[in-house]
Amino acid sequence: MSQTRKRLYPSFGVLLVDDELPWLRSLSMTLEGPAAMNNLVQCQDSRKVMDILARREIGLVLLDLTMPHLSGEVLLEQIVAEHPDISVIILSGLNQLETAVRCMRLGAFDYFVKTVDEERLVEGVRRAVRMVELEYENRAMRQRFFCHQPKSPEAFSSLVTGHPTMQAIFQYVEAVAPSSQPIMITGESGTGKELIARAIHQLSRPDGPLINVNVSGLDDTYFADTLFGHVRGAYTGADSQRSGLVEQAAEGTLFLDEIGDLSPASQVKLLRLLQEGEYYPLGSDHPKQMTARVVVATHQDLDQRIASGAFRRDLYYRLLSHHVHLPPLRERREDLPLLLDHFLHQAAAILEKTVPTPPPELAVLLATYHFPGNVRELEAMVYDAVSVHSARVLSMKSFQERIGAHEVESTAPQMACAVNPYTQLDPLPTLQQAGQLLVDEAMRRSEGNQSIASRLLGISQPALSKRLKK
Repeated sequence: MSQTRKRLYPSFGVLLVDDELPWLRSLSMTLEGPAAMNNLVQCQDSRKVMDILARREIGLVLLDLTMPHLSGEVLLEQIVAEHPDISVIILSGLNQLETAVRCMRLGAFDYFVKTVDEERLVEGVRRAVRMVELEYENRAMRQRFFCHQPKSPEAFSSLVTGHPTMQAIFQYVEAVAPSSQPIMITGESGTGKELIARAIHQLSRPDGPLINVNVSGLDDTYFADTLFGHVRGAYTGADSQRSGLVEQAAEGTLFLDEIGDLSPASQVKLLRLLQEGEYYPLGSDHPKQMTARVVVATHQDLDQRIASGAFRRDLYYRLLSHHVHLPPLRERREDLPLLLDHFLHQAAAILEKTVPTPPPELAVLLATYHFPGNVRELEAMVYDAVSVHSARVLSMKSFQERIGAHEVESTAPQMACAVNPYTQLDPLPTLQQAGQLLVDEAMRRSEGNQSIASRLLGISQPALSKRLKK
């Protein structure tokens, strides 16, 4: 079996410039180890730096300050002038405040003394990488601003839609997919969060595996064992070593669904994984690097969860590097005919039946429904109807039964919970006028179908017919 090609991280090159070869090698090992960076370019001769920048896609330069031929300060000025989109971190053997201030004024992103502890240096480089990635994403978003269609529509083929909001989401996903930072997908159940996660994987890491795990209900020990694995003898019953899902998703995507239900103790472990990029299998003292892209999803309102103390604020912001929110089906009712046709063909093929013809009033009926289960609920409705249909025209009976009179979107139940719409009216309409306006609106929403309009109004069809005749 062919091995998965190792993915370069970051997506742009990181140029290391120093005339001392031992330090250059040591810096490379530090970044390849704790920082898990492998897209590194070494340069020992400062005179070759500008040529490398002209030939290769470099996003970050780690520049020694004191070198023969061209000093770090001279190179910094040249890089800032000719390649303003490249970030520069200055490394110096001396802790000189004046020099540090001067370099920052010249445009350096950061300044470190070579004797600084390894963890601080790695975190500084990670911070710079995140900033460069953000610049890349902003540039991609600007390029797509005037586009009305995604550049890779095949990645979104499982999401049936023509709605402008969804098209904008697809463009955003394309822009942030190459990033190494986590992506959070929110939205009600049934809106297609897993399909978006699959699209992200296809756009960014199609050669690697996509590992899905629903973390809802996992206790702390089982969560750690599932994600990080264990060594033999880690606990009673651990008779052999087992790799966790983080390792199985190497060079691919780890999709954590229902992240809002994660226990507080497990949230700490996930936060540490995202911050440090490494983890320890249960029972092991040797850390492993995470090379998977993390995508999470939840239907929960995380702001409310944070306010109640059920979700960590620091983890929330760590996951919120990129955010995709999927609208509920009721906010994109224009997609109902497309989805209905798609599911009719899909259900007919699976059930080995002829594709039925939907009655014209079916789309009107569906448009009046709230769809608490969103697209998944519509799919279940269609499959149920196709499974029992036998005539050429699809029966509306199963849809009407599943929706039910009490489930149809009605103005009356909403009015009980909403602000009185007549509060600001002066003068008030008469009772007859208000009733007529309600009837007119119900007939508009139902496209003239009295059966559906009567459901919306909460009255019988004969009663509605009588009012219309008056």
